Amino acid sequence: MVVPRGGSKKRQAMLMGVGLDNKDGHTRITKGDNFVMMGGSEETHERMTETAIKVNEKLSVKGKALEEVSPKELIDIINDARS
Repeated sequence: MVVPRGGSKKRQAMLMGVGLDNKDGHTRITKGDNFVMMGGSEETHERMTETAIKVNEKLSVKGKALEEVSPKELIDIINDARS
């Protein structure tokens, strides 16, 4: 957790995806609001990125930020985004 100057603690969260099935030699890195996706085949990287974008959309509909949801709620949101 990062403590901003002034002493108050603010939770921060980020989704990070790492794809390990890259065999074509391309370096893939995609950054977005509260996520970074690295590596993977073209298909894997695209799937990770689409999932992260959908998670952000679902969080927005709920009116919540990533750091405001519980781990269980995040898992449910991710599973819903992947279906």
